[in-house]
Amino acid sequence: MHKLARQVRFAVDPFAEIVSTGANSYCAKPTADAMAIFFALWVELTGKADKDTGFVINVSDIDKIVRDKAVVLFCDCIKQNFEQKKQVSFEQLGQVLAGAWQTIEKDFTGAKIEALTLEFAPARKLTIKENGGNMLYFSEKFEFAASHTLWNDKFSNDENMKTFGKCANPTGHGHNYIVEVTIKKSTADAPLHAGNFEQIVSDNFITLVDHKNLNTDIDHFKKINPTVENIAEFAFNRLADKFKPFELDCITVWENDRTFCSYRAG
Repeated sequence: MHKLARQVRFAVDPFAEIVSTGANSYCAKPTADAMAIFFALWVELTGKADKDTGFVINVSDIDKIVRDKAVVLFCDCIKQNFEQKKQVSFEQLGQVLAGAWQTIEKDFTGAKIEALTLEFAPARKLTIKENGGNMLYFSEKFEFAASHTLWNDKFSNDENMKTFGKCANPTGHGHNYIVEVTIKKSTADAPLHAGNFEQIVSDNFITLVDHKNLNTDIDHFKKINPTVENIAEFAFNRLADKFKPFELDCITVWENDRTFCSYRAG
């Protein structure tokens, strides 16, 4: 079984009377002739690759289906709310995602939708993983800078250098880390307030590790190597019970653009 993902980028100008189709799908299609709200919709599909074409689904077909049937749902939602001078809540975007799922799911012959993810800010996204979208997954990225050394006193100097390489430098080295925090909430839960969410992450994790030497400044890492794996688990445990009534789903930590680790309970 294969998993195929395709991102469709589009822009919504809530004040435009006519939608500008555009011709640059790398930027946004539909596009806008003035400032607009940018979205990127990820469609994740599973299915078998066709023996003749090698495709699960031709990505050009995904683009057409999403633009013809799903994008209009987001455009209508944004424009209606702007006309009524109302905010567009995360929960409302989740409802539109659910509507998009139901609208396009039968168009992918031989493939099944696994998830729909809407990116509506460079570091923020909303995901549904089931038809109906009763559970929303809200994700946001944060950054922090920290230094660390990877070393095990049980090993000899040679073993440490062989195991950890440059990371065993006794004076340490630094990373500009990115951490993505994902919580899940039922559509029946109270509304999610991003400011509160961000403050919880900042107070309980970011301020603790930012611009710190993880080995010496964080008690947890005085006996445990601050690898990206252990940092992800540490962050999860620090935040696990802080979002009630919502539930922490996943922590992902990048130490650079080539290396990341995710941690989930269980």
